[in-house]
Amino acid sequence: MSPPSGGFRIEKDTLGEVRVPADALWGPRTQRAVEAFRISGLRPHPAFVRGVVLIKKAAALANAEAGRLSVERRDAIVRACDEILAGKHAEQFVIDPFQAGAGVSHHMNVNEVIANLANEIAGHPRGSYALVTPEDHVNMGQSTNDVIPTAIRLASLELSRPLVVELEHLAAAFAAKAKEFSNVVKPGRTHLQDAVPMTLGQEFGGYAGVVRDAAGRIGHARRASLALGIGGTAAGTGLNADPKLRDRIIGYLHEWTGEHLQGARDLFTAMQSMAPAVELSGALRGAAIELSKIANDLRILVSGPRTGFGEIYLPVIQPGSSIMPGKVNPVMPEMLDMVCYQVIGNDEAVAWSAQAGQLELNVMMPEIAFALCFSLEILTSAIRTFRERCVVGITADAERAKWWIEQSPPLLVTALSPHIGYAKAADLAKRALEERKTLLEVALDEKVMPEADLRRILDPLPMTKGGVQE
Repeated sequence: MSPPSGGFRIEKDTLGEVRVPADALWGPRTQRAVEAFRISGLRPHPAFVRGVVLIKKAAALANAEAGRLSVERRDAIVRACDEILAGKHAEQFVIDPFQAGAGVSHHMNVNEVIANLANEIAGHPRGSYALVTPEDHVNMGQSTNDVIPTAIRLASLELSRPLVVELEHLAAAFAAKAKEFSNVVKPGRTHLQDAVPMTLGQEFGGYAGVVRDAAGRIGHARRASLALGIGGTAAGTGLNADPKLRDRIIGYLHEWTGEHLQGARDLFTAMQSMAPAVELSGALRGAAIELSKIANDLRILVSGPRTGFGEIYLPVIQPGSSIMPGKVNPVMPEMLDMVCYQVIGNDEAVAWSAQAGQLELNVMMPEIAFALCFSLEILTSAIRTFRERCVVGITADAERAKWWIEQSPPLLVTALSPHIGYAKAADLAKRALEERKTLLEVALDEKVMPEADLRRILDPLPMTKGGVQE
């Protein structure tokens, strides 16, 4: 980070003096981390910052109720937190996601910014800590080791709620298309080979169900994040925390977030295990796998426009080539694929980080927070964009789909099998393919049954409704 135009101020921590940018709201411990961890150029996710700030606000109120924090300090801390939660001072949260273990650097960044804001609100100069200090007051009764896991859960809950909503909207969009395409008969394909007739509506109805199920799995997975381990402090014992601090903090968080938060059954478990993050990330991975499959299906169905399947049209977003005039690409499914692959990779990072905890603490929590928040944000945005800019505008080429049905004897011959036998039906399909004739032409030539019966049995639309064609 380049020095600001305002020069520097000198602050001290337990290791000695540190030059801090004069206009920075952070303090010496943040500055040491800024100088030490110049890794990615990335900043903490805003939802992760908000999670920590909500905990700090709740703790100030709870500690004041316990008589451990003065009203003046409480009010200054709460006002500082409210400014941050209102969207101010976002530029002050500067720690690279790849930082010291457990998230101590990020935690102290938040503590120091709140402390300096609180002091300024009370009329004291930045860096003086005359009324409020980061460690003694903002962090009273807390530890990185219970704050960061709790903040990850709060961020997960905040970001997963709109994701579930977007998935439900996408499922509804596919369901609407299923109704619109209910009479568009097309080839059903298995092993990428012609199988039996189906409707485009049935295909899109399948997509609606897949997406709806993915939303349900994520909705279920997010419940694990409702159990909070705040109050465990350094190792789960609750050392230095008022006995009622935990319940009071959770009460405030429940009120502010609208989530049904509760204390973890075992504080040691909540501190040692990253299982809630693993469960949610795994559900995101599952959704990404399903969505990528759908995206790739759409890429196949729109392929062409003349030499591919060409059964649907996607909305045109942009020219598709720098050298080939007139070319248009399925850019929205391509974008969704890329996001899904990133989410799958992020889940791998979460899994490795979660297993890397030792004894009473997982020191890889900053990576878990980064990967999980990143996945939740990009998947939500990608699904919304995919729905708005692609799915709602999909149209069908019914004539093209019908032409494919007519060109492929194997698509229709299954319906004949109950009437003439599997072997005879296979012979008809084989001959039709070899002679480049329709199945009806070959069946009429071999007089397997009266023409009226053949035409009725080989009508593709009734085949899509199941049963034996009579």
